[in-house]
Amino acid sequence: MPLITVKDLIEAKAYEDERSALDDALRCLLRCRPELRERVAVHQYRTGDVSLARAAYLAGVSWRQMRDILQDHGVPLRLGPEFLDEAREEVAEVRRHLG
Repeated sequence: MPLITVKDLIEAKAYEDERSALDDALRCLLRCRPELRERVAVHQYRTGDVSLARAAYLAGVSWRQMRDILQDHGVPLRLGPEFLDEAREEVAEVRRHLG
């Protein structure tokens, strides 16, 4: 049994609810273990859930680095959006990533 539970944190008024406690715990985990960010980014790109730009953002690397990471994992690169709406979304994603 864990020494401190989410319930304990909420009762101690450290967090308002379970969701905020778990969100903070996940943020801390990903900060301490950045390789997990990369693993999730590769998975989401592989399954088609995200673009290369979004995968790079999730992994905390440049799109060029993400391209190399994907190739190292044997993930084939998608050549680009098939439809205009997808292209616009990808451009918007890159702009968000660049700040």
